[in-house]
Amino acid sequence: LSSSSGLTHESHRKDVEQVYLRCSEGSIEWMYPTGALIVNLRPNISPASYKHLTVCIKPFKDSAGANIYLEKTGELKLLVRDGARSPSRVYCFGYDQGGLFVEATPQQDISRKITGFQYELMSRGIAADLHTASAPCRPCSDTEVLLAVCTSDFVIRGSIQNVTNEAEEQESIIHVGVSKLYRQKSKVFQLTGESGNWRGQIKTLLECGVKPGDGDFLFTGRMHFGEARLGCAPRFKDFQRMYKEAKDKGLNPCEIGPD
Repeated sequence: LSSSSGLTHESHRKDVEQVYLRCSEGSIEWMYPTGALIVNLRPNISPASYKHLTVCIKPFKDSAGANIYLEKTGELKLLVRDGARSPSRVYCFGYDQGGLFVEATPQQDISRKITGFQYELMSRGIAADLHTASAPCRPCSDTEVLLAVCTSDFVIRGSIQNVTNEAEEQESIIHVGVSKLYRQKSKVFQLTGESGNWRGQIKTLLECGVKPGDGDFLFTGRMHFGEARLGCAPRFKDFQRMYKEAKDKGLNPCEIGPD
């Protein structure tokens, strides 16, 4: 978390402050914004790898007091307008497209304003998986499923207990009952209640039309801004078939033990 306050610059409303961030994910909170912030993302990787990175930002729901621009060689492109109300909206761009320039807007009372957003840096391949605009709800091929098992942030066997649709955010929340936990990057799926069952939530696009149904699925996906996002999710019996076929041919990209 990087935090800054504009009150210390009250007499210098045109000040521009530089912020350098080394982490691959985190958040910026700018209290009482005045002047401008230049946000420099400098992850601890080889500069040669920068061109393969995508940057995504997600403004806080109550963020106010500044416009957020993409800046390159002095040219500004508006990303997030002050006062924009787009719950859960994520803005992504290539690392080589420029840096972030956060400029305070004129306010009568700056003490009531806080500008803030979360950010993540990721490889372009992962970003494309999360934000693909082409056929985001299409079923995965056998090869894609087997690869997802090896590379996803979470892999579980489970059933759909319920689905909650959030029309404003154009998302569906899948409430999952977990029967086997193969892997999870963070503790999204946890033991709950006296019954000792594992449960968790996975988000996907509303347009995919996910509905509760019988049977087990293999759920895979990525963590994105602290939330589990759905990737490939074949029926579990279909996964068992494709896993066995690949194993018999020696084409399995990794071992998981699908029973």
